[in-house]
Amino acid sequence: MHDRNDWMDADLVATRDHGPDIRLFEIAPADGVMAYEPGSHINLAVDIDGQPDVRSYSLVGLPRRNIYRIAVKHVQPSRGGSAWLHNLLPGARLRITAPRNHFPLQHGAGSYLLIAGGIGITPLLGMAQVLKQRGADMRLLYAARRRRDLALVSEIEATLGEHASFFISEDGNRLDLQAALAGFPVDGDIYFCGPARMLQSLREAMTALGLPQSSLRFETFGSGGLKPEESFWVRIPRLGVEVMVPPGRSMLDALDAAGVEVMSECRRGECGLCTVDVVALEGEIDHRDVFLSDHQKRENSRICACVSRAVQGGLVIDTSWRAGQ
Repeated sequence: MHDRNDWMDADLVATRDHGPDIRLFEIAPADGVMAYEPGSHINLAVDIDGQPDVRSYSLVGLPRRNIYRIAVKHVQPSRGGSAWLHNLLPGARLRITAPRNHFPLQHGAGSYLLIAGGIGITPLLGMAQVLKQRGADMRLLYAARRRRDLALVSEIEATLGEHASFFISEDGNRLDLQAALAGFPVDGDIYFCGPARMLQSLREAMTALGLPQSSLRFETFGSGGLKPEESFWVRIPRLGVEVMVPPGRSMLDALDAAGVEVMSECRRGECGLCTVDVVALEGEIDHRDVFLSDHQKRENSRICACVSRAVQGGLVIDTSWRAGQ
């Protein structure tokens, strides 16, 4: 949910490619850049198949005088936001919000370990730059499956130097999370941004080494699941509504298009605001969120509509929305 008064006009002033799939966008707000802290993001109004929608993108690096920077990977399958952005040319008019921060950097820890997976580097770069400026004990570990999946490499090397290490699986240099965490102090802070499955591996490595989960702060992207995306149905008997959710589209978007209001905020499976009750299930749920506990996911009694999906069937759900509210 977004306050309509929070939106402002902006211009796309420049783009720069970082490999075949990743593009850096420089955006100039009409009313000037507002100060922001590392970990912040802006919301951007997009057009998906002729329908208005909203996507959130982390701000890259330290604040600059006249522009916000975001880096976007053109993913396949896509819900449409990255494809829409990659088709824009400099000079395009945009609508954006002021920066918001749901992933703030907390100062005062003795040591910091920042771990990025793929395009997850975007919120962590600014954190690493600030920590380096302050002389903190900090390391940035940047992992990707392929070299083409790395972004902002030149800026990372220029601003962080020996504080940053790269791990590329296709080169035989896969990041071993347990080895990376070995010897990390229990009173240090760990920041992570990357795929949900990488986050799960990180949590398991921390548990194996006796590191407290309370020291982990994270943000996920893409919310990749364990199953390939396929179409599934969603039924709400109380409203007499049934919708099909195709690959590349979220359950939340499909419900919204059908006129069913579901409260939402992060659209990344983190805040839990869009969680709805599952009344009946055919097939199984591919839980792609990081909000529900492992126990709740095994129960299959709730689902985060923004990222999670049904496999080999569909769902009967109930929502808190009532006609006339």
